[in-house]
Amino acid sequence: MRNAALTLGLIAGLIGIFVGLIGFGYAEVTERRAELGEVFGVLDNPGLVRTASFFAPLLAIAGGAMAKARALVGGILMLVSAGMFYAAFGFNVGTMFPIGFAALGGLLAIAAGKPDEPKAHF
Repeated sequence: MRNAALTLGLIAGLIGIFVGLIGFGYAEVTERRAELGEVFGVLDNPGLVRTASFFAPLLAIAGGAMAKARALVGGILMLVSAGMFYAAFGFNVGTMFPIGFAALGGLLAIAAGKPDEPKAHF
């Protein structure tokens, strides 16, 4: 289960990087060019989008990397990452895989009560 959590966290983070780049870029473009925001729509909370664009993929990758050694902490980081993706971008075709992979990886890491290694987190 820890290997699956590691893999899911890394994939969620890598896909999330692309989502984050698009989200951060759109927040910057609509701030600098108001006419584009009028045509395509203005973000309700651009600060949240910018923050989540950076931290959500980072937490997913870090949580996945920690899943083997510290499954509880890694799982919590992946669940926080999934929550940040959902709060900033919602659930749509671009975010369904980062949210799903990070959430499933987080649950698998937390559920790894009998670890592959001798160090348990509960």
